[in-house]
Amino acid sequence: MTAHTIGTREEWLAARLDLLEAEKNLTRRSDELAQWRRELPWVRIDKAYRFETEEGEASLRDLFKGRSQLLVYHFMFGPDYTAGCPSCSAIADGFNGIVAHLENHDVAFSAVSRAPLAKLKAYKQRLGWTFPWASSNDGDFNRDFCVWFTEQQQREGGIEYNFRREPPAPEQPASEPLAGRTVREWDPSGSEGQSHRSQP
Repeated sequence: MTAHTIGTREEWLAARLDLLEAEKNLTRRSDELAQWRRELPWVRIDKAYRFETEEGEASLRDLFKGRSQLLVYHFMFGPDYTAGCPSCSAIADGFNGIVAHLENHDVAFSAVSRAPLAKLKAYKQRLGWTFPWASSNDGDFNRDFCVWFTEQQQREGGIEYNFRREPPAPEQPASEPLAGRTVREWDPSGSEGQSHRSQP
């Protein structure tokens, strides 16, 4: 059983007020970081990306649906997956109802995955989701935005993720392929999972 401090109501209130102040400071810091993120410079995209959507073939511009901003969620669902990433699926449960609210603030939304559209639609129906979900198929979108890498790139250290170069994966016996393993299993620095990034 976990040991826990037992105190009086007054002791609890004093501790709770200290925590409240820390929570307010965290909120203020979060607001500052959000402002900083909004002020990042924009980069022009000239490449003609193509997607498959439930409305038909679409360009990146089409995904904006006439709005000034587009929020993309890179959902890990590769062509050979039988289901979506469990973590992405849990997150999608949380954002499923936000599309109408975003659109009322001039923001379009779309999840994007490499799996064929038919697989995405079936999984979406199974989970009861309504958000737009586009298939990038074999295009360069996922690669160009650093959310998909080949196993060879991972082994050679030729990938960038979270805006920095990742170390190469150590040699693995042929019987232990890199796919399905996480960086944490072989990188003492404890970076985020590499295998998830190999085929989103």
